[in-house]
Amino acid sequence: MSFRSLRTGAAGFHLTLALTVAATVALACGTAAAQGWPNKPVTLIVPFAAGGGTDAFARPLTAQLDKQLGQRFLIDNRAGAGGTVGAAAAAKAEPNGYNFFVGAAHHAIAPSIYLKLDYDLEKDFVPVVLIAAPPQVVTVNPSKVAAKTLAEFIAYAKANPGKVDYASAGRGTTHHLAGELFNIIAGTTMNHVPYRGAGPAMQDLVSGQIHVMFDGLGTSANQIQAGTLRGLALAAPARSGAIPDVPTAAEAGMKGYEVSTWYALFAPKGTPPEIVAKMAAEVRKALDSDLLKDIWAKNGSATPNLAGPEFGKFVSLEIARWGDVVKKAGIKPE
Repeated sequence: MSFRSLRTGAAGFHLTLALTVAATVALACGTAAAQGWPNKPVTLIVPFAAGGGTDAFARPLTAQLDKQLGQRFLIDNRAGAGGTVGAAAAAKAEPNGYNFFVGAAHHAIAPSIYLKLDYDLEKDFVPVVLIAAPPQVVTVNPSKVAAKTLAEFIAYAKANPGKVDYASAGRGTTHHLAGELFNIIAGTTMNHVPYRGAGPAMQDLVSGQIHVMFDGLGTSANQIQAGTLRGLALAAPARSGAIPDVPTAAEAGMKGYEVSTWYALFAPKGTPPEIVAKMAAEVRKALDSDLLKDIWAKNGSATPNLAGPEFGKFVSLEIARWGDVVKKAGIKPE
């Protein structure tokens, strides 16, 4: 072996040693950061108006996390453009473990609806954990729509083409695509009326300004139970204990109509993986509490068990699925 080879080998050894030491120090620092987390309030950016389906799950969750970790978990509602305004803000948030994003199925639809987004759901975020996945329900205002069954409603909509309005939480949300999917399968031509969040949309449905809404069960269950709204069909393979008298779409004669509005936690890219893992574990612990299990059940959702890379794969599949629906519905990206 030459003298030069010996020097090169020595340099390589020292470089390897330095990298190993650096990696060990980084791992120790990351572990220490996770152990001390959180030592100040944690912000969850919710990209929809207060009172919507996201809030129905996010607020009880943050209250439970407050108790578990002895630190405040704050909700920052940032509504607009079907949830994309809040998503863009969350993507730019400091990845220090104190900023998280409550995304939804709407964000898996957005890439097919908008020509340009200020973020990329798969590249700018780290998937943390799935929070809830309540099914959609076809909900009408009984004072506005006389139909008591799904078949009667479809007949009514067909008899009044272009005169039946359905509300959504915004363009590109699951409410919107659920309505378009309904139009495709049922052969109806209802008008889409977008709102800045499910809360405002629900208010107009309850007040009789809107005929129908394809809403997540999380915000419709209480209204249906109280008789304020009428549930015609559940877009799920099985009935829900929250509204057991409402048939599934298949039972009501509309096969292939299944839609759920899922809600999940993401972290800005660059967030320490140890903190991401700890947050996922704490959320899982919270979802296993009797209090949240009861709230989730009343809102029509089971407590899911999907986190990390497996949840990331689920998101990718959802993006592909809704992209196909957008094409079939003939919706042009804007």
